[in-house]
Amino acid sequence: MSTPEIFLIAMLIIFAAPYLIWRLGRTDYFAPLVVVQIITGILLGPGVLGAAFPDYYTFVFNPSVIQWLNGIALWAVMIFVWIAGIELDLKKAWAHRYESGVTAGLALGVPLLFGSIAAIGMLMYPGWIGAKALTWQFVLGIGMACAVTALPILILLMEKIEILRQPIGQRILRYASVDDIAIWGVLALILMDWGRVGKQAAFLAVFALASAGLRWLMVRIPAKDRWYAGLIWLAACGLGADWCGLHYMVGAFIAGAVMDAEWFDQQQMDWLRHNVLLVLMPVFFLSTGLRTDWQVGGSAVFVVAAVLLVASVGGKLIGTHLAGRILRWQPGEGSLIGWLLQTKALIMIIFANVLLDKAIITNEAFTALLLMAVASTMLTIPVVAPKLARMKEIIFRAT
Repeated sequence: MSTPEIFLIAMLIIFAAPYLIWRLGRTDYFAPLVVVQIITGILLGPGVLGAAFPDYYTFVFNPSVIQWLNGIALWAVMIFVWIAGIELDLKKAWAHRYESGVTAGLALGVPLLFGSIAAIGMLMYPGWIGAKALTWQFVLGIGMACAVTALPILILLMEKIEILRQPIGQRILRYASVDDIAIWGVLALILMDWGRVGKQAAFLAVFALASAGLRWLMVRIPAKDRWYAGLIWLAACGLGADWCGLHYMVGAFIAGAVMDAEWFDQQQMDWLRHNVLLVLMPVFFLSTGLRTDWQVGGSAVFVVAAVLLVASVGGKLIGTHLAGRILRWQPGEGSLIGWLLQTKALIMIIFANVLLDKAIITNEAFTALLLMAVASTMLTIPVVAPKLARMKEIIFRAT
């Protein structure tokens, strides 16, 4: 068979398998379609499908097909991260800076500490730290992976439980937005290449000047042209960031972060995010699954994933509980907010992909992080929905 034919077989599997599992299995309550797509990507990887049917796996996912899939996945995830950057609402966070700073700081800091402790434990055993990683990069990378909040998926989950546009939903978005800035800032620090620091400084200087020019331009061109101009800007920033060693994903995020959501119609923004998830991101989930590895032993990967899950969820809940004590929230409010902020899904998977690309973590550590991200996201709705039913008055609290 020709490469295009095999590629289309792969695309057929990528789109049909998760949809049928999600629809026929009626998993939406505990595993929305996006989570099923992530799980299916893992199942289609070398650890499951490759082990069960090695000949079929190597036939469908041969190097040529994987190269095509990786190209689609790269652009898909860049668009997704770019949208996440645009949707940051730091103006509201600044307007409520004390509350947002306390909550976001503790919600990020405590799981970061717990995750870093878990990473130090992982260093006692071979097979987890990447070939090019310094110890501090590995520890900080794993710690931050435990602290991540998946802002785009958080938006989808809050839409599902109908609190996104309510005061509680807007508060949670503020906290997640502040953490998002910190997450990508830490990633840039981890990726700082002192051998190419001149290139990185030059890129950031040019980026600052170009951002000012972009902001001047965007308010002067027709609204219908802003999307196209934004995509050109996205490609340029991704190229520049990867050229200087900061990774194209950092470039995609900062490309969106310097843009204002007010430049775009909110309905069109929602439409684009939903359709990127529908049309392109399943390919990214598959390419992510192809990078999973179980060679250190399945039990070891699952044990590490469980430890990281406890560090992640426990850290978020303790952090928001402390914030609630300081800010005098109602009983149970910190737990509700903590469970929503602990959802990982896409952003943590993207974060872990970057760490893997730069050889800071191994495929085994990547697999453990991926399993942790899936588990944390699947826990969110089943835990939060009953809490909301008992605490309806919290939905309308503005502070």
